[in-house]
Amino acid sequence: MTSPQTHPADAHSLIRVQGARENNLRDVSIDLPKRRLTVFTGLSGSGKSSLVFDTIAAESRRLVNETYSSFLQGFMPSPQRPDVDRLEGLTTAIIVDQERMGSNPRSTVGTATDANAMLRILFSKAGSPHIGPANAFSFNIASASGAGALTVEQPDGSTKRERRSFTVQGGMCVRCEGLGVVHDADLTQFYDENLSLDEGAITIPGYKPGGWSVRYYAESGLVPADVPIRDFTPQQLHDFLHSEPRKVKFRGINSTYEGLVPKTRKSMLSKDRESMQPHIREFVDRAFTYVRCPECDGTRLNATARSSLVDGISLADACAMQISDLEQWVAGLSLPELAPLVDGLRELLHGLVDLGLGYLSLDRSSGSLSGGEAQRIKMVRQLGSPLTDVTYVFDEPTTGLHPHDIDRMNRLLLRLRDKGNTVLVVEHKPETIAIADLVVDLGPGPGARGGELVFTGTVEELASADTPTGRHLHDRARLKPAVRERTGVLEIRGADLHNLRDVDVDLPTGTLTVVTGVAGSGKSSLIHGSLAGREGVVIVDQGAIRGSRRSNPATYTGLLEPVRKAFAKANGVKPALFSPNSEGACPSCRGAGVIYSDVPTMAGVAVPCEVCEGRRFQAEVLEYRLGGKDISEVLLMPAAAALEFFSAGEAKVPAAVRILRRLVDVGLGYIALGQPLTTLSGGERQRLKLAVHMAGEGEVYVLDEPTTGLHLADVEAMLAMLDRLVDSGRTVIAVEHHQAVMAHADWLVDVGPGAGHDGGTVVFEGTPADLVAQARAGESTLTGAHLAEYVRS
Repeated sequence: MTSPQTHPADAHSLIRVQGARENNLRDVSIDLPKRRLTVFTGLSGSGKSSLVFDTIAAESRRLVNETYSSFLQGFMPSPQRPDVDRLEGLTTAIIVDQERMGSNPRSTVGTATDANAMLRILFSKAGSPHIGPANAFSFNIASASGAGALTVEQPDGSTKRERRSFTVQGGMCVRCEGLGVVHDADLTQFYDENLSLDEGAITIPGYKPGGWSVRYYAESGLVPADVPIRDFTPQQLHDFLHSEPRKVKFRGINSTYEGLVPKTRKSMLSKDRESMQPHIREFVDRAFTYVRCPECDGTRLNATARSSLVDGISLADACAMQISDLEQWVAGLSLPELAPLVDGLRELLHGLVDLGLGYLSLDRSSGSLSGGEAQRIKMVRQLGSPLTDVTYVFDEPTTGLHPHDIDRMNRLLLRLRDKGNTVLVVEHKPETIAIADLVVDLGPGPGARGGELVFTGTVEELASADTPTGRHLHDRARLKPAVRERTGVLEIRGADLHNLRDVDVDLPTGTLTVVTGVAGSGKSSLIHGSLAGREGVVIVDQGAIRGSRRSNPATYTGLLEPVRKAFAKANGVKPALFSPNSEGACPSCRGAGVIYSDVPTMAGVAVPCEVCEGRRFQAEVLEYRLGGKDISEVLLMPAAAALEFFSAGEAKVPAAVRILRRLVDVGLGYIALGQPLTTLSGGERQRLKLAVHMAGEGEVYVLDEPTTGLHLADVEAMLAMLDRLVDSGRTVIAVEHHQAVMAHADWLVDVGPGAGHDGGTVVFEGTPADLVAQARAGESTLTGAHLAEYVRS
């Protein structure tokens, strides 16, 4: 009989990777222990995500998808197998990344975490007056009723007419349809009253004279097509603008006619604003004003749903509470008959508070959350999961966290591990590297100079390793011996956005100012809410870069233009040949390099083009060379290599060098020039925007956590770049948590003292040295205490 110590199952305690070559990985082979916490680190672009996400997690998900029926697989992505020789010991992978949550206007923190569903059950069981089942409290379900006669066939073959009725009780506010806001339309943006429909009166994007959309109205028979809008009768104007849906004959076909305003509302306002094409978004911003629904006061619920109370609180009141307050309210409920439900809700809310999200409310739109907040929202759903022995994969979970909050995040990662799960974390912060059971360091450099294992071992061993991470692991900043003198001030007076409490503050110009404070304290509300739109102020955030999946750093920065011209001049041909979006594009994939299969009922699939083998251009175009390379090879170059390539010799292009130097200066030297923008992280997107704006005329640059995604070694380069901006006469204001950036600042503004309604005030203004001195004197803020601990004397 086999002893427990030698059970065959014990041999499967490792995830084994052999010969991984995804992206820049160079035949990486490694054994990772299961049920342990492994942290992957290394310079930006060194291959961490390629190993963790694109190899281990991707193959796990692909194999799980293959267990479903062929019918279900048709609705799922069909990714290719990662470029790896062998993978063994994989378990189901759950990826908790920083992708922003779906921005469906009906999605809230409450719906995303299931807290709303639990509250609806609570109010349906314990609410007074009792108004119905849980559906009666849903802002996504409208109340409806109906009655009518129907014919029922009897067992003997006869029929019997019966009258039936139905009632569906929902909680949706009818006026705003459960959105909490209504849209006031500016009709002057919809049409030109001096023109007729035939002359192009409709000014909405997509409505062209003679086009299908205009003929829909011009040939409806309800309004004249050759009469200026100003001459319509009142009835005609109503039918044109506000008609309810009605059946009409359109070119002999039964169709539904609807007024221009409700039709536009349905077609445009049902979409996420950020996913709209730029010209559509500009029209929506001009034509519609969003105001709080006067019927439900923004709660999304109808009067009946709001009338039912539990312990004096309505569902709308509960969802509007700060989550930390809601947790206390739920803990105080005395409902023994609903104890399992109440306990589960309290545990969920406690998890949100533990993750540093106690300052949010359940009615907060999920589309308004930052990438870090979205990641922690996803994480809280895993904490109470009964699943064990799965692989959790995290992408920089400390993003957006103040040093005070990182300890709590670390405890939660350890809790997941201690439940018997494998936890893989891509992270740069030393505080999280310190809790690892195993550290895997990739490098030695970024991009083509990376992709190798340079260290595997414990944290203690890493500290003495001769790798970029090892050398910088215990770095501590020194306070600047002298700070810059201000040249003036930017005044902020009476700031009261969100949780701000009538804040007055002066931000010095001609300096590097860092605004800090715990997550949710009001930093972004103070800076973005007060400075956005001011003349000379450039806001550089981490939001998605608008553009198609064809966009890349070369097109976004304008680099492709001088490169195309240089290729054309060297070969005596037209520049258009060297654009994947123009004449030189591969006719099969139209210059995309891949073939996209976008079927409405399926997830999109991208397969490398077989004609151009992913190089995007026609074969004849690739015969043309500049400095010994064709255009596809140039687009595959990392920015740092391209800078060297275009700096000398036959390929010398000064205009390209200026753009590439800015990319390298902001820490993007490892990014390939042709890499799709959709694959960039939030931090990379921000630094790419900064590289573009550095060529402009902005006087004040506002940055949102510029060190996001940066390795410890890269932070120094970022600080040097910020110094160059300030020394050139500009003002830099950074919302930041990294202590090295705080220590390097000329001026600090600390917002707090806590988050949500416990924050919203300025608790410190002054130099970093002043804040550290206060901390060491025992008179400090949370930021001061952490900064004093971080800096060297």
